[in-house]
Amino acid sequence: MSTTVEKTAQGAQAEEAEKQAAQAVLADKQTDETSEETQPKRRWEMPHLLWLMLIILAAATAAGYLIPAGEFQKNPDGSINPNDFRFLEDQSPVSPFGALMMLLTGAVNMAPIAFAVLSVGANVSVVLESKAFENLLDSAVYRLQDKSTPLLVSGLFCLMVYIGGFSGNDALIAIVPIGVLFARKLGLDGIVAVAVTTFAALIGFGTGPKHMAVSQMLIGLPPYSGFGMRMIIMNLFMVVGLAFVLLYVRRIQKDPTRSLMWKHGWRPHGAVGAHETAAENDNEAGTVAPTKLRLRSVIVLALFIAQFGVVVGYSLLVDSKQVIEVMFATNLVSAIIMGKAAGFKWNPLAETIARGISSMGFIAIIIGMAGSISALLAEAKILDTIVYTLTLPLRDVGLGWSAVLMVLLFAAINFIIPSTAAKAAIILPLLAPIATALGMHHQLALQAFQLGDGLTNILSPVLAWLVGSCVTAGVPYLTWVRWAAPKIGVFLVMAAALMLGLTALGWTGGVA
Repeated sequence: MSTTVEKTAQGAQAEEAEKQAAQAVLADKQTDETSEETQPKRRWEMPHLLWLMLIILAAATAAGYLIPAGEFQKNPDGSINPNDFRFLEDQSPVSPFGALMMLLTGAVNMAPIAFAVLSVGANVSVVLESKAFENLLDSAVYRLQDKSTPLLVSGLFCLMVYIGGFSGNDALIAIVPIGVLFARKLGLDGIVAVAVTTFAALIGFGTGPKHMAVSQMLIGLPPYSGFGMRMIIMNLFMVVGLAFVLLYVRRIQKDPTRSLMWKHGWRPHGAVGAHETAAENDNEAGTVAPTKLRLRSVIVLALFIAQFGVVVGYSLLVDSKQVIEVMFATNLVSAIIMGKAAGFKWNPLAETIARGISSMGFIAIIIGMAGSISALLAEAKILDTIVYTLTLPLRDVGLGWSAVLMVLLFAAINFIIPSTAAKAAIILPLLAPIATALGMHHQLALQAFQLGDGLTNILSPVLAWLVGSCVTAGVPYLTWVRWAAPKIGVFLVMAAALMLGLTALGWTGGVA
């Protein structure tokens, strides 16, 4: 749900690329010894998010009969006292029929957030269909193609981090072929092609401020609160990630045999690899097609960035209690203005906005279902019991280390459940009360969720965005893991240090 809002309007090119990637992954799993009559074993698949939510709803209903009811006592000001928990004598389970009846109640309660998500879909749909990001990327690669390799790598990497941070979704798999052409021109391997596109975009997606807006609303925080601090965090990870890539580039330029792709047939310009012909190698040195940055693209991107300033500024300077309303209005108005700036006619613009809204319709339903699950647990008087039980092991390690353990827990969950929307639906109803019970500010708890959930996407074997990128660049998945795993280890250490530091500073969403 920070995606969340993970599937915005995606182009046909991205869908086709993912389809080809899935087919390629399945083909790789078939061995040469498999006969034509033998069917390959069907891989286990994560249930669709709709079934997963219904399973969670059923489990929550059953839990009302099985888990002892309990509640935290409240302080005179109405806040809960995390140090005073009591079990209740009577159970208050919600019947299966009552649980179904609560679906609409949850949807109504979550309506402001759901409509805000719909407006985000409309906004991003216009930006994507304007092709402003593609034009910016193509023109940047063309202008920098004759510059030094470190400068070109740095420019494309940083650009992709920001694109991932503000408009990241599976559609960015369509950018990987540009990275492949880019790497070939510079005599670099497929690892670099994935690193300057998907690796960079996932760093932005996993640490940037934009994708946390919906999650913030779900746990009662103003959307885009902490925007400035998360920008700092994103840039910090960007610099470290870029250093990793530049070190690898330098290593294989000095000694091509040290490339992880050498054994797979990759050779730099001037040498023919085991799976290449001389003609193919010559083609790799081809130039990037001339591309001029259009004024319309500049205006669209400037408006896209400016709208975040409007929402954050309103929250800081006017009224932090009406940020959702401002977010909805700003997204809708800016979508119209950006569409006209991009040259859309009125009816095609309306159709683009409608497609963006429809792309988020299912996510809006899931938000409502998440609200009903949270309400059901509270109605059954077991939410506090669950929170009390989960927080017991964390009470004696201190807030800072509790936040670190939360990062590691969410990182582990990400390998099991790759969908950000699914994890948010499962975890966020518990995240706020867990943070409250630990005496941790909700902003810190959400930051732990973001870092744990986002960074390990770079290794997830079930994330179509990553696996499809590897297939497109000709990089075996295990070879990518060999390159990326040490970097993720460093990122997680950085995340732990950040959580300890933010806790020590008492961060509550400051620096905008």
